[in-house]
Order: sequence, then C-alpha cells, then structure tokens
Amino acid sequence: MSPELAFILTLGLRMAITAAFVVTASIITERSGPVIGALVATLPISAGPSYVFLALDHDAAFIAEGALASLPINAATIFLGLTYVVLAQRHGALVSCVAAVAVWFGLAAIIRSVQWSLADGLIVNAIAFGICVPLLARYRHARMPPIRRRWYDIPLRASLVATLVATVVTTSSWVGPKVSGMIALFPIVFTSMMLILHPRIGGPPTAAVLANSAWGLIGLGIAIAVLHVAALQFGSAIGLSLALATCVGWNLSLWWLGRRKVARAKPQV
Repeated sequence: MSPELAFILTLGLRMAITAAFVVTASIITERSGPVIGALVATLPISAGPSYVFLALDHDAAFIAEGALASLPINAATIFLGLTYVVLAQRHGALVSCVAAVAVWFGLAAIIRSVQWSLADGLIVNAIAFGICVPLLARYRHARMPPIRRRWYDIPLRASLVATLVATVVTTSSWVGPKVSGMIALFPIVFTSMMLILHPRIGGPPTAAVLANSAWGLIGLGIAIAVLHVAALQFGSAIGLSLALATCVGWNLSLWWLGRRKVARAKPQV
C-alpha cells in the first residue's frame, strides 16, 4: 500500500469515527430535553477525537501547547452561545447562527494574537463565564416540542464534524499546535444544533439548549487545563484520559445536583 493511500484511508477512518460520536450525541440531545441535551453537547465529542488523532501524530509537548491555545477559545465559545441565544429569540436560524459564528471568529483572531499562559487562560474563562452565565439564566427554560428528523440531518452533522477532523489532522503539521488547538475547539456541535434544530422547533427552545450549556462549558475549560498540565507531566495518553474523566465527572455532578434540586422542589406527601 502506498503512503498516500494509507494516509487517505486513515484519515477517512478518523473522520468516520468522530462523525459517529457527534451524530450519536446530537440524537441523544434531541430526545433528552434542553438540560440533559446541554450536558451531552458540552462533552468533548468533537474536540476529544480531534485531540486523540493529534496525539497519534505529535508528541506530548504539541498536545500541551495546543490545549493552552484551546483554553481561551473556550471563553470565545460561551460568547458565541450568548450571541446566538439572544438573537434566536426574534431572528431566524441563519442570521442568529452567522452572527454567533462571526463573534467566535472575531474573538479567535484576537486570541491568536496573544501569547497565553495557563493563568491567563483560566482568568479569561472566569471573566467570560462570570459575564455570560447570569445573562443566559433567563433563557434556560423553554418547552421542547417533538422533533421530526429529516433525511439530511445525519449527513449534515457527519459532514460538518468530518470536515473539522480532516482540517485538524491534515493541517496540524504546518499550522502548529496553537492554531491546531484553536481549530479543534471550534463549536461544531453547537453550530449543527443551531442550523438543524432552530428551523424545526424554533429559536427559544434551541436557545434553551445552548443556555443550559454554560455550566457544562465551565467543566470543559477545566478539562482543557488538566490536559495541558497532565500532558506535560505524564504524557498525552494520561493527559487525555484525565481530561475526559474531568469533563465527564463535572457533567455527571451537574446532573446529580439538578436531580437533587428537582427532588427538593417537589411537595412532600
């Protein structure tokens, strides 16, 4: 087998694996309501596979530096969410999504021009979430109507995430870890939700999913910080495992706290 063919087959396999993760998670999101859907959407179902494939091609230092670039990008994602949530109350999917993505790219351009440290990334996340979480609170509750899936849903989601993975994998060697880390954290799951759910169920219910995602994104930011530190200390495999455990543990804790809050709110018989 020629090296070119081996590369194409390997890339295709990576794209297919990641697309399967994202499609499965998005279907769960649609069927679970805005709260559970938000917890699923904020798991590293697109960034995680991208980093795994980067780790197969690069050393731990590359992964650690990429995570350092991903950390402030997580703050840009919450502003993307806020922009969409506010606009989706009165505007259509295209206007709301394009404006939100434009905000993300604008912030990403600023972030790329700065040399970030771990402390800087954590501080900018704290500031971003301190601003956005209170503003998103009023949009968290909306009735989720029944969703009728259309023929293009799965192909669209699969093609979006497969394109992201292909971009990360094929460009990582010449764009370097900083840009690779930024691309890996592009909010492909949020974007696909905007484009698919909004036309079907309306802006407010779709916005409710993204509004509920704010607390989950906090856990994702912590997981990225863990990846940066652990990859340097213990290598990529352990770093990625600890980051995933952090993210899953955080979201399970949010789910458990939510269940307790609902149980306490129920009247005692």
